[in-house]
Amino acid sequence: MLSCPTDDQLIGHYPSPLDVSVAHVGVRTGVRHGTAPGKSRHTGASLSPGTDSAPVRGRASGHDGRVTSLTHDLTDAVASATDRLLGTVRALSDEDGTAPSLCEGWTRCHVVAHLALNAEALAGVLRGLRDGRPTTMYASAGGRDADIDALATEALSVVRERLATASRSLGEVLGIAAGLGTDIVFERTPGGPRIPAGRIALMRLGEVEIHHADLDAGYSWADWPEATARTMLDDAVGRNDGPGVVLSATEGGRWTLGSRADAVTVAGPAAALAWWSTGRRADAVLSSSTGELPRMEGR
Repeated sequence: MLSCPTDDQLIGHYPSPLDVSVAHVGVRTGVRHGTAPGKSRHTGASLSPGTDSAPVRGRASGHDGRVTSLTHDLTDAVASATDRLLGTVRALSDEDGTAPSLCEGWTRCHVVAHLALNAEALAGVLRGLRDGRPTTMYASAGGRDADIDALATEALSVVRERLATASRSLGEVLGIAAGLGTDIVFERTPGGPRIPAGRIALMRLGEVEIHHADLDAGYSWADWPEATARTMLDDAVGRNDGPGVVLSATEGGRWTLGSRADAVTVAGPAAALAWWSTGRRADAVLSSSTGELPRMEGR
């Protein structure tokens, strides 16, 4: 089972290989309980002094300072993934919502709450950029975590509607992201890492697909479109620290994470490789050139 640290780690962070004896994994969390559906409780703070009336331009980086630039239009992919997610969640009862997810310490309601609040936060960022009032995703890290826990105490039927409303709200403005260059950035929290706003659709796609599978409700990495899996793998290249890992998809294609020196080759379906690269397990369908799969730090 995965632990769930208090971070949206798809944002500006990618995992690094760990020694096979280490089992340190985790996923992301979200924000904002207590806002009206379709609205955001953002602080309105600018991303840097004097920039609250225009998009912030700057150097966006991952956790190690490297610039990232995968910003192509993924609006349709996010819409399709969201439809699949909502279909699964609508089929769950309130009792089903209290069952554990694949994230340690999180029920299915926690996962759905995170996805709803994450959509509200990203929609708020995009509306702020559109309206010339840049804002952060979260007012604070601690508030983000408390908001998830609070919303997760509601019945799944309530949280489900919050997710549906928030997803529609984000869908209305998601197309803005595709037209933004890598010099337009936002902060997750005030003073936090700067993230290219053009990556928002990519970030949301990963959130939806990965956490949909984390619900453990009949949808898994095996249901991901191949194009989505390849997009995730493309994005991981160059944003991974530590020893090298070469990912070789049985459908064709190779991705190198980290250093090439003495790289271990992990082979299997592209979707399984993408799932495994987040710190999750797909041992039954993957093989390693060393005979033992390395473990990846989770996100």
